[in-house]
Amino acid sequence: MLHLRVLSPPELTDRVRGLLAAEPGSAHLTVLPGAAVAPPGDVVEAVLTRECADGVLAELVELRLDQLGVITLETLDTVLSDAADRAEAAVPGDPADAVIWDDLVARSGEESRLSISFLAFLTIACLLAAIGAITDSPVTVVGAMVLGPEFGPLAALAVGLVLRRGDLCRRAGLALAVSFPVAMVITGVVGALFHATGLLQRTTLDNLAQVDFIYKVGPFSLIIALLAGAAGMLSLTSAKSGALVGVFISVTTVPAAAFVAVAALEGRWDRALASAVQLLVNLAGVVVAAALVLWFSPSARSDRAVRKRGSGG
Repeated sequence: MLHLRVLSPPELTDRVRGLLAAEPGSAHLTVLPGAAVAPPGDVVEAVLTRECADGVLAELVELRLDQLGVITLETLDTVLSDAADRAEAAVPGDPADAVIWDDLVARSGEESRLSISFLAFLTIACLLAAIGAITDSPVTVVGAMVLGPEFGPLAALAVGLVLRRGDLCRRAGLALAVSFPVAMVITGVVGALFHATGLLQRTTLDNLAQVDFIYKVGPFSLIIALLAGAAGMLSLTSAKSGALVGVFISVTTVPAAAFVAVAALEGRWDRALASAVQLLVNLAGVVVAAALVLWFSPSARSDRAVRKRGSGG
């Protein structure tokens, strides 16, 4: 279940209280008059089921409480309450299937920001993937796939496309367009150092039986990317984040990006081109599948407020 907290101007508090009191999926309604200092007003709290949270947030935004006050929502891991159990039973649907669009926009917007840490994680992942390819070590390549942070902007791009949020699309596109070339250039520079010290030679890339999936593009490349994108978005919307690890291991984005740099450095342009195609196929497949999952979600709605509100800073 979820904990809702609203800082409300006094003139709107009765409407907020009535809204939550009438909601079957709400429990433990609390009103603290005058408790809010900045912005000044009242504090209204309640426990919500995931199934009703999206509709409640939409109604609160209609009251402009996101502008005149503050709306916060957080996940409760444990709730021991008969009233909360009754609220859960009163709302149709399953909590795992509920999409909370405002939460999804905020999370995807936050994870799609281009930052030093994002660049560092992607670069380290590419370097690990390059070493895994050079040494023909699938274990190292899988480790690089888990470390890669690229699913964040890919998910944000899918959310932006479905909600027609240009800000999310631009932010995610910038993160992908800048981070991958930077990581690939750094990987190429490190590869040149490996070459200069004899750790990397052209013949090293002749026999890569264990990691040839990096540059071998086929129908399954797209199929795997589509399945991974769908699973990843389902994981985000249902709050089952543990499934994201499987998504990271499935998608050949980081290894393909790293191998483009390594193969180009050694003059293996055929494999560099194949790896680049593999990268594009995986990126496109993940975004398309993630967007389709959102589009056909049981909780799908085209709310103008969600489209216009901020995306996590």
